[in-house]
Amino acid sequence: MKKLLFSTVIFISLISCTQKQVRIACVGDSITEGAGIAIQSTDAYPAKLNQILGSNTKVLNCGKSATTLQKEGDFSYWNTKEFSNLFAFSPDIVIIKLGTNDTKPQNWNRERFEKDYQSMIDTIQSMPNHPKVLLCIPVPVFQSEWGINDSTLVEGVIPTIKLLARNNQLETIDLNTAMKDKEKYFPDHIHPNEEGARIIATLIAEKIAKLNLISKND
Repeated sequence: MKKLLFSTVIFISLISCTQKQVRIACVGDSITEGAGIAIQSTDAYPAKLNQILGSNTKVLNCGKSATTLQKEGDFSYWNTKEFSNLFAFSPDIVIIKLGTNDTKPQNWNRERFEKDYQSMIDTIQSMPNHPKVLLCIPVPVFQSEWGINDSTLVEGVIPTIKLLARNNQLETIDLNTAMKDKEKYFPDHIHPNEEGARIIATLIAEKIAKLNLISKND
């Protein structure tokens, strides 16, 4: 009987080992981190994404508030521990949602933004496991706050991201168009609340499903 029980435990362990979790890293600023959301660990968009996709995924929130994609921005994402965490995590999929803080007047430089974004794509894709990279078109700026403004987002950031997506043959997730009529879910005009985060997570999950990046085993 003990021998049978031991064999059963080993068999279950072997099955568990064969079911590889898909690891997803969400790179971003305060919108990704979950600024303004009371319980980020359950209600920020990366946590909601994990809940939607199920137990065969593991999503890491690599968001850091106030960060820019540009290396010379006033608080560059490149210098954060969250960026270092990305490489330690060794993700299969990386979602990049940066650019909102780059719209601040002291930060914006289109040529530098394109150059540094390309560098980030190259750096992530050079990881040993060559993760799939998805680029988010940032959510709207419903009212200028802290120097963040929608005109630079629409005229500068978004066209550059779309250009980079074409040049690198990468998929985009258009959160901007999808959230245009969702201002009520952005209490401070910049950051989504819990419901806004849920909608963002749903849009990203739908894109992942459309691209067949995850096999459902649940």
